[in-house]
Amino acid sequence: MDQVSDDELQRVIADFLDMGHVDNIVAMFRRESRYYEWTGEILGDRRFAVRLGVSILFEELKRLQPERLPLAVPSLRRVLASEEPLLRGEAVSVLGIIGTTEAIELVRARLADPSPQVREMAALVLDEL
Repeated sequence: MDQVSDDELQRVIADFLDMGHVDNIVAMFRRESRYYEWTGEILGDRRFAVRLGVSILFEELKRLQPERLPLAVPSLRRVLASEEPLLRGEAVSVLGIIGTTEAIELVRARLADPSPQVREMAALVLDEL
């Protein structure tokens, strides 16, 4: 039986999010907690629908199994080091959904981001909390 590589599986997850099949990805994340570790890589997809899908995914997972959300924080921390403000802003948004103390501290640190858009996103996330 052929094994699917992690890279291939990440592409499948991104493709499903792009097609709006968030429920399928929710089910996958609920069954396999290691997928949380891929959040940053999936968020780095160029397709808007994928990035939006990640936010929707985390909103749903927060309702269903909030205890696992912190597993995504290390991958999102790496995205915060990206040169692309768009990706940093997306990471800030998902960290706000996660809402743990560690996640909020990472968001708070973005108030000093070089990009005004990232600073604005961080302020919005913190205002919503």
